[in-house]
Amino acid sequence: MKPETTETIEQATAALGTPARYDGVSILLHWITAALVVILWTLGQTIDFFPKGAPKIDARSTHFLLGVTLGVVLLIRVAWRAGAGRSMPLADKGWLGVTAKAVHYGLYVLVAATVVLGIFNAWQRGDVVFNVFTIPKLIPGDLVLKRTLEELHGDFADVVLIVAGLHAAAALAHHYLLRDSVLRRMLP
Repeated sequence: MKPETTETIEQATAALGTPARYDGVSILLHWITAALVVILWTLGQTIDFFPKGAPKIDARSTHFLLGVTLGVVLLIRVAWRAGAGRSMPLADKGWLGVTAKAVHYGLYVLVAATVVLGIFNAWQRGDVVFNVFTIPKLIPGDLVLKRTLEELHGDFADVVLIVAGLHAAAALAHHYLLRDSVLRRMLP
């Protein structure tokens, strides 16, 4: 059980005239996740522009490494949120609050699914990682599965970016239109 309740946090910060904030670890993990999502999506969209050979292998390998990093960060983030991380009350108790919560959990699921699809995609492709080792092929010669995994991974990544963009737009709307403290709760 956590030593302080969200009501206590809200009351204390309201008395000081400052908005309740997430803890530093939650904020750091949030922004690392956001940066990795944008970097991975951008790299995924540009890998085919790299020349064949070492440059393309290095770009794809960097994508793998950052994708695995995103998976690890997501696991840490979920564990932190379930354990020591500060829980914040919904900014809006109505349907907007319920929607925000659903979007947050949806983003966790979408990011996790994208990472898992990426792992299976690399496994089916049998990719070379930094010219050091080759990931063994899951089912050699199954081009339909290879194409399906590539498309699913790309489609899920697109959806993650769209939902994350809407999430960011909602935070900015809270800040600039509603003029509340929702965005400040997650700023470093």
